[in-house]
Amino acid sequence: MQTIMSLVENLKWRYATKKMNGAVVPQEKLDYILNAAHLAPSSSGLQPYKIFVISDREVLAKIRTIAFDQSQVTDCSHLLVFAAWDGYSFEKIGEVFKRTTQERGLPDDAMSEYHNRLWSMYEPLGQQWQATHAAKQAYIAFGMAIAAAAEQKVDATPMEGFLAEKLDEILGLADQGLKSVTILPLGYREDANDWLVNLKKVRTPVEEFITEIK
Repeated sequence: MQTIMSLVENLKWRYATKKMNGAVVPQEKLDYILNAAHLAPSSSGLQPYKIFVISDREVLAKIRTIAFDQSQVTDCSHLLVFAAWDGYSFEKIGEVFKRTTQERGLPDDAMSEYHNRLWSMYEPLGQQWQATHAAKQAYIAFGMAIAAAAEQKVDATPMEGFLAEKLDEILGLADQGLKSVTILPLGYREDANDWLVNLKKVRTPVEEFITEIK
């Protein structure tokens, strides 16, 4: 009988893979990971980010040069780039809410009051706050993707070590109103050449990490 591992056990299995072997992740596993990220929660359901899935070897080689020469970028099967909105606007929010009401069979103006209230909160805070807020939402999907990869026994290496402005240039993100937030190479570990593979996973002791207030 096949044993289904719990999410916790899968997370114990995963680690930030330092050396990948170039093997291709099957499409069904990739789809599972992307679907998990797609289903991630976001503030007001706006999903103010996109995911770019890159397997083009020439593009990956360019990205490696601005990612401190980290080999996972070119040895992975696919590189996920999480790119968030560079700011909110009344129109962007309205487009999301319009789709929501249409999908739910509600009147077009069903979310108008909330739309106006939300924009009245976000607009005064400025574009920098808005971009940061959008990036935080992208990180929720990022975490979901990492957990889903562990479930599929696909290795993943969370990375912030890259020059974001250069990556934005490579992918033409500014023209799309986006900024790169973080990247996630997906692939399979090369045990023989990965110094981290057999080292113990270390985390802050639970009794220090968790505080219960009763």
